[in-house]
Amino acid sequence: MDALKKGLSMAKGGAMAAAEKTKAGVEEAATKTKEGVIYVGNKTMEGVATGVNTVAQKTNEQANIVADTAVAGANEVAQATVEGVENAAVASGFVNMADLPKTEAGSEQAAQ
Repeated sequence: MDALKKGLSMAKGGAMAAAEKTKAGVEEAATKTKEGVIYVGNKTMEGVATGVNTVAQKTNEQANIVADTAVAGANEVAQATVEGVENAAVASGFVNMADLPKTEAGSEQAAQ
């Protein structure tokens, strides 16, 4: 009977030791898993932030290109309008060509 008690006691001790090691292993695995999830989350967040910044920068660049193009187009339209009004005024005799201000476009027309 003593041998049986001693054997059961040893088995119990072994099971407890195994349970402690398993508990420690599970705790270590949980800690490493948590660290891994946090790492991946941080890297994902950095990637998203970089992506958002890249998209914002590209959008800003495209908006500037569109704005510059619109301003250039408006300037061309305004210049053509002024030239048209000048031509009409000269053609109608209301204004002499010499009375018009000297501009690049005006001096080109005067040369023609």
